[in-house]
Amino acid sequence: MRRHGLLLLVFVLFATALARDKLDQWVAVTVLPSVIVATSAEVRDRNGDLLRAYTVADGRWRLGARPRQVDPLYLSMLLTYEDKRFHDHDGVDPWAVIRAAGQAMMNGRIVSGASTLSMQVARLLEGGSTGQWAGKLRQLRVALALERQMDKTQILTLYLTLAPYGGNLEGVRAATLAWFGKEPARLTPAQSALLVALPQSPETRRPDQNPDAARAARNRVLTRMVQAGVLTADTAQAAMLAPVPTERRGFPALAPHMADRALADAPDIRRHDLTLVAAIQRRLERLARQTLQRGSPSLSIAIIAADHRSGEILASVGSGGYRAGLRDGYVDMTRAPRSPGSTLKPLVYALAFDQGLAHPETLIDDVAVDFDGYAPQNFDGEFRGRLRVSEALRLSLNIPTVRLTRALGPARLMAGLRRAGIRPELPGGRAGLAVALGGVGLRLEGLVQLYAGLANGGRAVNLHWRSGAGREGPVKRVASPAAAWQVGHILSRLPPPPGSRRWPMAYKTGTSYGHRDAWAVGYDGAHVVGVWIGRPDGTPVPGVFGGDLAAPVLFAAFERLDHGAVPLPPPPPGVLQVPNAELPAPLRVFRPRGQEAGRLDRNAPRLAFPPDGARLTVAPDGLTAKVRAGVPPFSWLANGRPVVSGARRREITLPDPGRGFHTLTVIDAEGRADRARLRVD
Repeated sequence: MRRHGLLLLVFVLFATALARDKLDQWVAVTVLPSVIVATSAEVRDRNGDLLRAYTVADGRWRLGARPRQVDPLYLSMLLTYEDKRFHDHDGVDPWAVIRAAGQAMMNGRIVSGASTLSMQVARLLEGGSTGQWAGKLRQLRVALALERQMDKTQILTLYLTLAPYGGNLEGVRAATLAWFGKEPARLTPAQSALLVALPQSPETRRPDQNPDAARAARNRVLTRMVQAGVLTADTAQAAMLAPVPTERRGFPALAPHMADRALADAPDIRRHDLTLVAAIQRRLERLARQTLQRGSPSLSIAIIAADHRSGEILASVGSGGYRAGLRDGYVDMTRAPRSPGSTLKPLVYALAFDQGLAHPETLIDDVAVDFDGYAPQNFDGEFRGRLRVSEALRLSLNIPTVRLTRALGPARLMAGLRRAGIRPELPGGRAGLAVALGGVGLRLEGLVQLYAGLANGGRAVNLHWRSGAGREGPVKRVASPAAAWQVGHILSRLPPPPGSRRWPMAYKTGTSYGHRDAWAVGYDGAHVVGVWIGRPDGTPVPGVFGGDLAAPVLFAAFERLDHGAVPLPPPPPGVLQVPNAELPAPLRVFRPRGQEAGRLDRNAPRLAFPPDGARLTVAPDGLTAKVRAGVPPFSWLANGRPVVSGARRREITLPDPGRGFHTLTVIDAEGRADRARLRVD
C-alpha cells in the first residue's frame, strides 16, 4: 500500500505537466485548516526572560516560535535532513518523490520519505495520518495551497510551533525548555540533532523513557550532517559522545501570583511583558522559602521590591510556595488587606512636619492621655515622659503618634493615604484616631507604594508591574520634600536587626493588634522593599514582632537586589536643621491645640487671607497674609519651614513661595495654629 501511495504521487506530478490548469483549479478550491494556532500564554520579565507559561486548552505545552528565535545551526540541520529544497519547491518536491519512489521499487520497501516540511505542516494542522495514500494526497493538496497563501517563513514558523517532541510537548521552544532547560536561541550540535530526530517518532524516541533510541536517532542525524557537509567529522564525533537528557525539566514558574494576575487582567494576550527581573524574583522566592522553614508551619510571607524612582515593581512574592495546604500558598498576600500596625506612623509625622505642628527636634510628652474615652497605650505599656519627636518615631511610641494625629485630624491622614494612590479600607467606614496605629486595612502593595512616595522626595509613585504602564497625568504629593527627608533621616538612624548587615536605608517595622501581622518596609536611594509575615486566615501568631521576624528578611532582601547599596539623598534646600533651643518658640514643645483638647478655642489664630483652597498670583513684593485672633508674636511657616518669626503685626508680607501647591501655617505665642492650602500660579 505504501508503494502504491508513492506511485500515486508520481502520477500526480506527471499529470501536472499535462493538466496544469486543472491542477491549479484543484488547489485553488482547497479548503484549508485553520492556520491560527493556539499557543501557550507566556509571562516574561523586563529582559524577555520567561517567568511562567500556561498550557493550551488541551493541556499541551505549545509555545510559539519564529525562525529568528532558533539557533541557525538547528535550522540548517532540520532543512538538510527533512527538506533540503524547502526554499525552492511549491509545497511538493518532485525530485524527492521520484527518488523515494525509485528507492521503494528497487528495494521492495520504503527507504526514504518524500514529505516536505510544508506537507508535514499540513498533517500537523489537520492531525491526519501519514500512512494511507488518501492522507498523503490530502497533505499534498493542502501543502500546495499553503504555499500559495503563505511565505516560507510563515510555514517554517508553523512547523517550529506544532512539531511534536514527546508527551504533551509541541514546538521547538517547549522541547528545549523541557529537555535542555533553555530557549532554542543557542544549541549545541548534539541538541540540534536530537531536536531534528524527535518529531519523526516522538514517543518511541522520548529521551526520558527510551534514551537508547533517542541517542541512536540523534547519531543518525549527525552522520547525515557530516555527509551533507553541515558538520565536520570531528564535531559530529564529539556530539555523539554527549549524553542525552534522561529526565524532563519543569517549565519556569517564577512569580506565579503575578503571572496569574497578568493573565486574568488580559486573558486574550498571549505574551505579557512585566517590569519584574527574573533573577531578583528567583532570589527573593528562595529567601521566602528559607524564611518559612525556620517558622511555624502555618505562616505565610509576602515580599515586594520596587524601584521608587520609576515605580517599576522588580519582584513580587505572594507566598512561600504556590500550592494549597497548611500555608495556603495559593493566596497572594501582597494583595490581602491587613492591619499595617505601626508602619503608618512615618506618614503621621511627615504630615505633622508639613502642617507646622512639630519638627524632629520638637519635644513631645509621652504620658497617659484620654481622648473622649480612647486611651492609647504604648506597646510595652510604659511612659517615657518628655522626649524629642524624632526619638518618639524611632521608638515607635503610640501615644505621641496619637497626639499628633489628633492635632492633624484623622481625615487628613486618610487623605494623605489617598494622595499616595492607595485605597485604605475602614472596618467601620469612618476614620478615628486608631487609624494611626493600624486601625485600617492596607495591602502590602499599597504600603510599599506609600513608602515609595516618601522615598521619592514626597512625590506619589504609581507602582506598576506591566511594562509601559507608568502613571500619566499630574503627580500628587504625599509630603513636602523637607518633611519626606526628615522622616527618612530619622528612620535611617535605626540600628539593623541583630546579625544583619548595615544598609544605608530608612526602615520601619510594625506589628498589628493581637500579633496577627509582622511588617517591615524600607528604602534606600533607589529601591523600596516591603515584607509581610503572618497567617493567611488572619489568626494571631503569639510572640510575632515585625522587628524580630520581618526586619531581618527586609535587610536580606536588599542584599539580593542586583545593585549595591544606593545612599539616601542629602537634605533638600530649606530644611531646618537646628537644635531644639534654636527652633521658633511655638515649635520647641508640642502643645495640645484647641481641636486636640476636644473643644473649639475661639481665641485661636485664624487665617483671614489667603483662605484655604485659594488659587492666586503673588505680587512682586511677596505674598500678603492676614491673621485674626491669637496672641502675638506670630510665627509663619511655608510647607513646614519657618519663614518669619516674632511678627507682631496681623498683616504681613511673606516671601514668594514659588509656583505650585503650598501649605501656609501661622502659630501664635501659645502654640495654637491655623493653616491653609493654596496654589500659586
